[in-house]
Amino acid sequence: MNYLAHLYLSCEIDEHIVGNFIADSIRHRELGQYSDTIISGIDLHKSIDTYTDTHPVVKRSTKRLHALHGKYSTLIIDIWYDHLLARNWEIYSNESLREFADRMYKLLQDNIHLMPAKMQRNLPLMAADDWLVRYRSVEGMVLTFDRFKHRLSRPELLANVTDNLLKLDQELEADFKEFFPDLVKHIHSKHHH
Repeated sequence: MNYLAHLYLSCEIDEHIVGNFIADSIRHRELGQYSDTIISGIDLHKSIDTYTDTHPVVKRSTKRLHALHGKYSTLIIDIWYDHLLARNWEIYSNESLREFADRMYKLLQDNIHLMPAKMQRNLPLMAADDWLVRYRSVEGMVLTFDRFKHRLSRPELLANVTDNLLKLDQELEADFKEFFPDLVKHIHSKHHH
């Protein structure tokens, strides 16, 4: 899962949200400088990723793309599931996506001092470009995939990715709606006591 789902699943504890947000940028040896609550947010991030990567429905989604996008299929599904969450947001939250996004940008900005330098540089871009709300539109997804391309060793494997996803839209949306409640239930039972 990508930023939107991770933030959505962080429950309402600020330090969980911050820990979850920075998890991929923190090396194991740096953990000592963080509070237990932030570390539990980092653990939460890892639980979400592990559960998602091993879930049969996610594997089914990934397989739908394999012929076209090879080794990047998993990454693409992670990102596209954020689009499907944004598009179906009202099913999963009583707060509007706009309100949720603004609250997250502010909370992350207020805690920027806890983030590694690279994330401190990227965070203002996230809010300025409104990543969380942009996931809802197809144009926003085109931009999101373009941003990823330059980080990949074989960017050509991302050719026509949004068109290919839209051709599979109904199947992928059905997959997402089957998978996401499982993920929510799993995370709640494991991390929200």
